This record gives sequence, C-alpha cells and structure tokens, in this order.
Amino acid sequence: MFGCKTDNNNKKDEVTVMNEVTEEVSDDVELNDVAIVEATFGVRGNCGMCKNTIEKAAKSVEGVKTANWDMDKKMITVKFDNDETNTDDIQKSIAASGYDTSDFKGDDKAYASNAKCCQYDRTMEIN
Repeated sequence: MFGCKTDNNNKKDEVTVMNEVTEEVSDDVELNDVAIVEATFGVRGNCGMCKNTIEKAAKSVEGVKTANWDMDKKMITVKFDNDETNTDDIQKSIAASGYDTSDFKGDDKAYASNAKCCQYDRTMEIN
C-alpha cells in the first residue's frame, strides 16, 4: 500500500504491502556478523491465547530471533537469520499450529483442536 525509505544514516529500506509478505533488510541489525531479516505477514487469530501459540510456532523455527503478532492488525513481524530459515518455513510452522497465514492455510485438525476462542473466522480480513 505504501513505501517509505529512511534517510541514508539508517541505511534501511522498508516496503509494506497489505496481505503480502514484506521483508526489510537492515545493515544496522546484526548478531555475531549475521544479517538479520525482518518480515511481516498476515496471520488470522482472535485472542491472547492465539498470540501465544502463533508466536511460539514462529519462534520454534530454527533461526527465528523474535516474533510479535499484532492482534488488531492480524499481522506478525519476525526477525530471523536468512541463512537458517525463510518466511515460507515460518508460515508453515504457524499453519501447522492451526492458524491461516498470508500464504498457507492452517492445518484443519490443529484448528479444530484449538480452544473455542481461538477458532477464528477463516474468512476474516487481515489488515
């Protein structure tokens, strides 16, 4: 939907497109000389229990450093080592726990076993 570019002091480009995976690579963020990629994508869910499960599923993927799901926007931002994983692997892990992502449908059995409050409307819009 929009794009912005920060000044050259931060050396960071960011593009956000609704309902699509976006990636941000920053020269500023490095852990032990490893470039960390930041990606944001949609994940359907309802509540704090969903947040916990979604973030836990994302963090279970080797190479994921942080995960933060925004309950209102239905978007997760993850930071990860691009040499160890990628957004598809992270989305597949979240989908395996029963949550639809921008690119992958949540596992039906896992969805059905989630608490009733976590059985979100599978047609809900991801902001």
